[in-house]
Amino acid sequence: MPALCLCFEVHEPYQLRRYTVFDMGQNSLYEDDDRNCETLLRAARLCYLPANELMLRLIRRYKGAFRLAFSISGTALDLFEQYAPEVLDSFKALAATGCVEFLGETSAHSLAFLYSGKEFEHQVRAQAARLQELFGAKPVSFKHTECIYNNDLAAALPRLGFKTVLAEGADHVLGWRSPNYLYSPAGTPKMALLLRNASLSADMGRRFGDRAWSGWPLTADKFAAWCHGLAGSAQVITLCNDYHLLGLRFSKETGIFYFMETLPKALLADHGFTWSTPAEVSATQHPVGEVDAPQFLSWEDEGRDLTTWLGNDMQKDAIHALYSLAPRVRRYADPELAHDFERLQTADHFAHMSTKWFAHPLTDRPNPFGSPYDAYITYMNVLADFEMRLDAAARAKASRARSARAKAGHDKPAPGADAASAKGRRNGKPVTRP
Repeated sequence: MPALCLCFEVHEPYQLRRYTVFDMGQNSLYEDDDRNCETLLRAARLCYLPANELMLRLIRRYKGAFRLAFSISGTALDLFEQYAPEVLDSFKALAATGCVEFLGETSAHSLAFLYSGKEFEHQVRAQAARLQELFGAKPVSFKHTECIYNNDLAAALPRLGFKTVLAEGADHVLGWRSPNYLYSPAGTPKMALLLRNASLSADMGRRFGDRAWSGWPLTADKFAAWCHGLAGSAQVITLCNDYHLLGLRFSKETGIFYFMETLPKALLADHGFTWSTPAEVSATQHPVGEVDAPQFLSWEDEGRDLTTWLGNDMQKDAIHALYSLAPRVRRYADPELAHDFERLQTADHFAHMSTKWFAHPLTDRPNPFGSPYDAYITYMNVLADFEMRLDAAARAKASRARSARAKAGHDKPAPGADAASAKGRRNGKPVTRP
């Protein structure tokens, strides 16, 4: 009985303002509050609120037979709380149905795993605790930022409490094998590896509105027929996309909401198919083999690699400069510095520096900068100011330490002083301390 596993990534970044060299040392307001508010409210109106209302309606209509999962970044949660708390309430309403799984990820939607194991673990634990507080369940399935994955990531997850990890079903990793089965990661047999069906996911998430595509117009019945055609050679079909496809990437006028509303019925028309969450799949299915992914892969671009964030020297310079500061940030334990440091790790900052696809951005992920070079210069100016604040924190800490030592030295008698005082009193003479 094949399972349909529907997962959506929910992510909103904090966008940087045009921060120049004249701002450095004068103010440390890095983010564009007006743009962040405007962008989030538009996303809430066009995507999150109507999409969550639809998902709740489908869950109730099919009495729990329709199930899905969300991977929500910490920055998205921050923005919901700050500008649109009604969106967060709508996710809580979905959680209350018991038909929605919330996946773990890094709180900052970052690339921390590539550069700092300690930073990665800190963010994952913080995000898991927050999800449990908001939605009532600790996450047991994990989807990394933009589906980035390799063997080492899988090996790091069990000690953080995860049993399942999602990854891209990339051809160069699978070879002749199908993504429509449950696997285990190489070297981590107790973990379940759920692979995204890249083709079917792209049909829904990328090609839906493409009138030049041979499959256009995509209807629920047509999509369901493609899935039903895999019945004899599939254990689980994982469909994973950005939630923006509903209302932002494809407007309501394209029919995307009607497609999503009619899809559960079309797929359930074949009684051999069920909707399941990642945790349910790994609990009820057995891995059919092992997948070895020594190199990092992602769901981005045709190459399924990391070049969207690390494809040029500007991006590499910026991210190396950022993570070189990690030990100092955690050493000072300053909440404001730690907060800004996490926000600076969001992967979008480095994607804005990409020269690979800058001329063809997705309309739902606009780049706030005029060019990759503007993005790089702005980011490095921000980082320079942030480092100045770290230096100031170091000086303040050293000053406090000197003051503490001086105070301790003043209050505590010098070695031998008590003996000298006693001798002086015996001789009837005053004693002056050195």
